[in-house]
Amino acid sequence: QISGSSTVEPISAIVGEEFDGQNDTSTFVDGPGTGDGFALFCDGETDISDASRPIEDDEVATCEENGIEFIELQIAFDGMAVMTNANNPSTPECLSFADLYALIGPEAEGISTWADAQPVASELGSTTELPDAELALTGPGQESGTYDSFIEIALEGIAEERGQEPTTRTDYEANADDNIIIQNIESSDTSLGWVGFAFAEGAGDTVAEIPISEEPGGDCVEPTAETISDESYPLSRPLFIYVNAASAEENPAVAAFVDFYLADLNTFVEEAGYIVMPDETVAETMSAWEGR
Repeated sequence: QISGSSTVEPISAIVGEEFDGQNDTSTFVDGPGTGDGFALFCDGETDISDASRPIEDDEVATCEENGIEFIELQIAFDGMAVMTNANNPSTPECLSFADLYALIGPEAEGISTWADAQPVASELGSTTELPDAELALTGPGQESGTYDSFIEIALEGIAEERGQEPTTRTDYEANADDNIIIQNIESSDTSLGWVGFAFAEGAGDTVAEIPISEEPGGDCVEPTAETISDESYPLSRPLFIYVNAASAEENPAVAAFVDFYLADLNTFVEEAGYIVMPDETVAETMSAWEGR
């Protein structure tokens, strides 16, 4: 039983299908979101939890309360792509974290155009000219690890400096399904949204990925396999699976599945459209599993 991140789900699903094809096993994989997956995992309902962010302290505490010990295994890299419709006549050449905060952060609650975010963006040192166009905002919901990672990387530091809660605005079209987020971006010429890089690449020419800089006036970096792998793209992040240690000990199929997963890890990751890890990081993952 595998649940969790909708971002990691395609990788685990490929592994599960191939594993079941070679063994007398039945692997179930779904992707309700990293947070929902950890809730199931720490309640002992799943053997493996897919995650697009590291497990949080409160989730670790729940696992400990329920006697769930786990092995954390990094399996790949991904980036979060910030996108608009390919037909947007006013697509910004670059957006900084300051711009993203002004458009998506807690102080953006209620704004209806890109230009409405200009005062906060300017206060934060941005020189980006935001267009006077409808802001049709879409992105992951609170159950998603992509939501959590976006806040942690892009919004949290600015929010804390300004005495705000580290969160997003609430008045946007949220969905746990990355494909629906893509559809929402495609449905408005002046949309703005964010999803995992693999889903953005799969959308093709209907969306435009916007380069990102960490600081106003900083280097604007496009999300690519290379910039995500070397983490020069500011919205890069690692992907994980968490294995229930008791399940791995008591159910031979669980340990065999993880062995199978890691033995050909980079092939599975590439097949799903994600970014493989450097050899030394793969070795660290192997060591963590073999040393369990």
